[in-house]
Formats: sequence, structure tokens, C-alpha cells
Amino acid sequence: MTFTPLEARFPRRLMLAGVAALAAALSPLAPAHAQAPAAEINFGIIATDSASAQRERWEPFFRDMEKKTGLKVTSFYAPDYAGVIEAMRFNKIQVAWYGNKAAMEAVDRANGEIFAQVMYADGTYGYHGLVITHKDSPYKTIEDLLRNGKDVNFGIGDPNSTSGFLVPTFYLFAQNKIDHRTHFKTVRNASHGVNLQAVLAKQVDAATNNTEDFGKLEATRPDLAANIRVLWRSPLIPSDPFVWRKDLDPAVKARLKTFVLGYAKTDPAEKAILKNVYSYGGFRESNNSQLLPIRQLELARDRARVQNDDKLDAAAKAQALADIDRKLAALQ
Repeated sequence: MTFTPLEARFPRRLMLAGVAALAAALSPLAPAHAQAPAAEINFGIIATDSASAQRERWEPFFRDMEKKTGLKVTSFYAPDYAGVIEAMRFNKIQVAWYGNKAAMEAVDRANGEIFAQVMYADGTYGYHGLVITHKDSPYKTIEDLLRNGKDVNFGIGDPNSTSGFLVPTFYLFAQNKIDHRTHFKTVRNASHGVNLQAVLAKQVDAATNNTEDFGKLEATRPDLAANIRVLWRSPLIPSDPFVWRKDLDPAVKARLKTFVLGYAKTDPAEKAILKNVYSYGGFRESNNSQLLPIRQLELARDRARVQNDDKLDAAAKAQALADIDRKLAALQ
């Protein structure tokens, strides 16, 4: 009987593969199946306050999100609203907490889609924009402030802020035929937190804010809140949405939605985490139709601005107004 070497009957590469497979099968430490890495998402938070303050509020929520969804969640805190919108546009973040105005930009320009809306601890789904001043200010009413605009250093919100910019520019300024950019002695854009601190430090005479941020101050530092006088309060603004990119993996979307809509329903620890964010109490399902009143508000603001522009000739004004009216009609 002729002996044929093993290498001749089985090529070396097959032998090595077989040995490796056998070793893996015999090893008590070898897993039955290789575990796939956890799916990852980057979650953006708009800059209503400093990054450190926002991180303190939101990180416990993200850690719960990781535990209950199995996702790896990385938070993203940009210095302004545009940074979060642009990050979603270029897929640097896949999910974000926005105000309605910023959410509109994300839906229109960054492939965004609303999937949830925050609820406050009292069960409501809205908040208010404010104009505030220091209690020592000579301005006792909003009429006083507007009447003396040329003496006023004014702080307004980020241009993509709903309560800090869009709402006051329509309900307060456009309705009074005022262009805030020229009406005041100086105007500066800043976050709600920065504007609040600037009023407290008397660095500005008045500023926009909202009941979320001012309410947080009232709850945590009533001694400081007592130094603030509210001059103006807006109509109710729909509460903020959560937005994800439309092209996010459907399986990840399902896990996120289940987590968000079920969060803080009964668990006292979860309720405490949300209350520390902005006195939130939970979430409900939502969609892009939430933005309809914001779109109407923005167009109405633009219409008032055009109507009050004395520099436009009659034909140009008529054309601009007709264009805006056509867009408003399309939203009906």
C-alpha cells in the first residue's frame, strides 16, 4: 500500500482552515455566534444654554436610552442652533431635540422628520416666549420699553429660535410695525441662558426668553428669579419636537420610538430625570404637521414686514404680498 502524505491529499490552506475551525469548536471560551457591534446614533441638542448646562440636563436621559435600546448614544452640543441643523444635514447627527423653528429648518434642509413631541410635567404641550428686564429697570411695561427703544440695549434669541426670535419678531415687533434691528440702541443675538444672565447682570436692558428657561430659574434659584420682571408674554407655542433623519435604519427608529414614547410613564426615576431637563413629563407621538402653525407664523411675520416696508414701491410690494399669500393659502 502506497502512503500518500496528508499534504498531498489536502492542500495546506484547507488543513489550516480545518484546524482553526476545530480549535474554535473545542475551545470553551469560543462564542457560538460572533456578536455584532451595537448600532450607534449621535443625538444633537440645540444651544438654549451653555454646553455644560445642557450636558448636565440631558446625559442621564441618554444613558437610560443606551440601557433600554441597546444603542450606543453619543451626544452633540453645538454653540448655536445652526450647528445642530447642519450636523443633521451632513449626517453627523441622526436624531435631535429642536425648537419648532429649528425643526422646520431641519425638515426642509436636513432630511429631518418629527417623530415625537415633549410633554410638560403638568400634562400640557406648550410654552410661552417672554421679554424680560431687571427689576431695577426703569421700564415697567412693554410699552415703556418700545417707546424708549433708542435708549435700550436689547438681547434677542438665536435666529433659529422659536420663542427667542420668531415669536417676538411677529407677535411683538411686526404687530407694532417695528424692525427690531434698527429700533433699539443695540441688538445682540444669544441663547436663552446667556440672555437671562445678561439681564441679571444688567449687561442688557431687556431680552427675549421663555417660560422653560425662566421657569427653570424660578424652580432652582428663586432668589435670582426675583430680580427679573416679565414685560411681555407670547401666545402659546407648541412644545418642542424630537427629529430623526428620514434615512435612519428603520430598526433603530423602532427602538428609539418605543423608548421615547414609553419613557417616564410610571418610573419615578425617569420622571425625575425629565423634570430636571425642563420640567418635562414625557412624550407623545408627533409628525411634521406639528410645524404647520410655525410655518404660518413665519409667513405672517414676513407679510407684516413687507406691508410695513415704506421703501418698497407699490408694484414690488403687491408682488411680494401675493407670493406670501399664495404660500399661506397652500398651508390651509
